[in-house]
Amino acid sequence: MTLDGALARWSGGWRGPAVAALIAFMAGLPGLIAVPPLDRDEARFAQATAQMLESDDYVVIRFQDGPRFKKPVGIHWLQAASVRLLSNPEARQIWAYRIPSLLGAMLTAAACAWGAAAFFGGEAGLLAGAMVAATFLLSTEAFIAKTDAALTGTTTLAMAALARLYAARRNGPPAARRVVWIFWGALAASILIKGPVGPMVVGLAMIVLAVWDRRTGWLGGLKWYWGLIVVLAVVGPWAGAVTVATDGGFWTQAIGSDLAPKLAGGQESHGAPPGYHALLTPLLTFPMTLLLPAALVAAWRHRAEPGVRFAVAWLVPTWLVFELLPTKLPHYLMPAYGALAWLAARALAEPIGRVCRWLGAGLSALAGLALAGGVFYLLSRYGDASDAWAATLAAGLLAAAGLAGAVLLVRQAPRHAVVGAVGLGVLGHAVLAAGVAPRLEPLWLSARLETAMGKAQLLPRQGMAAAPVAVAGFAEPSLVFALGTTTELDGADEAAQAIVENRPAIVEAREEAAFRAALKARGGEARQVAEVAGVNYSKGDAMTLRVYVAPEDHEAEP
Repeated sequence: MTLDGALARWSGGWRGPAVAALIAFMAGLPGLIAVPPLDRDEARFAQATAQMLESDDYVVIRFQDGPRFKKPVGIHWLQAASVRLLSNPEARQIWAYRIPSLLGAMLTAAACAWGAAAFFGGEAGLLAGAMVAATFLLSTEAFIAKTDAALTGTTTLAMAALARLYAARRNGPPAARRVVWIFWGALAASILIKGPVGPMVVGLAMIVLAVWDRRTGWLGGLKWYWGLIVVLAVVGPWAGAVTVATDGGFWTQAIGSDLAPKLAGGQESHGAPPGYHALLTPLLTFPMTLLLPAALVAAWRHRAEPGVRFAVAWLVPTWLVFELLPTKLPHYLMPAYGALAWLAARALAEPIGRVCRWLGAGLSALAGLALAGGVFYLLSRYGDASDAWAATLAAGLLAAAGLAGAVLLVRQAPRHAVVGAVGLGVLGHAVLAAGVAPRLEPLWLSARLETAMGKAQLLPRQGMAAAPVAVAGFAEPSLVFALGTTTELDGADEAAQAIVENRPAIVEAREEAAFRAALKARGGEARQVAEVAGVNYSKGDAMTLRVYVAPEDHEAEP
């Protein structure tokens, strides 16, 4: 069967969105299973969810004893449901907390294909969904237990439903009655996951389309009265409950301490000048990179077409907002990736000009080689000779994705270029996430400490040693997630006190002298049972962490 025949066969009806979702699943699953818990956001989200399950408090979000009032509760509810269904909070299995992110990536791909099909046909929809599913950033966020993949999925679904309604008024396929309610349900879910971002993307697109078209009649079909009631019914109960439970503190911190600083300046050292997202896009959207120049040309040349106009109204204002926002992080632009994929799919509907082919080929080759170079850099810094085979395979596949796509595009086979680049890119990402990343042992201090303490029967959940564990000099959230909510992170004095009380302690080398002094002052002694050396990648510091117990607790290890 030819490629065109396969696309025609698998793009009809529900098949296109389903295949796109399957590609997203395959791209994200290896990392979901293999990569240890990440610092810092992922571990904070997962630990806060674990505490919800432990306390049965599903309103107030907490990390240990402190409130965590930065994001709404939606992602924590999704993670809690996943853990309840597939695991339990005591097991501390990070993969169970990542399932909502994987589902968010799958929803992004399916919704992208569904929306694009209304304007450009099923084959273009499938290609758009496949391209967004395979993007390096989305397939990475698919295995990180935080808000961004789920936000992208709900926002893309809301935009796809809105696009279906817009297309129906522009001689496109009729929109079923349920499409309006899909729109409002997805929008409400996006608010419960990350507050104003989803409504911002939707609202900006509506404004641009209203101005551009000089008519707003189609917006009347959104059933605003009942739609807003749906949003209020989804968001309102928790918003009211958290306001009462925190005496308004959630909103004070979420707006005053999280949102406002991002608008005013580069929060938490994440500032960057305008152009940051444009510079990173060829890498983060890889392997869709090869069609970026053609997508820009299609956006300008076919701007009068309803589908292209909708995609531009979705992409451009959102992009400008995030470029102008002082605080910048790579994932901020993900809710607009669907629009970029639509424009790339539209570019495939006609021959791509020579300049765009060569520019796209060059970008694709550079991005693939850059990612391959990044793999070898990680190997040289944090791996060893035994890891070379995995790094070589991952780097080879990523480079092949960029180069094969480039060659096929130059040879005027753009669809083959997309399919080949997507396939090789997904394989390369899978090997990187499941074969290379877990082998970079110096980076996984918390996971290695958890393993070492498990072998020594010192993990609190094993019930063999007294709890909680006290830690001096290493306060990353991943360690709290690994060792339990009550883990003490207060310093050398508390670590010494833990030993006196026959509890385990973890001491970083820089805190060793203070720990010994505090232990001596208490008349205690400690015996080392494990040592883990590596790098705290959140800070870039080399660390040596030693696990201690009171001498009578454990026999010396061989």
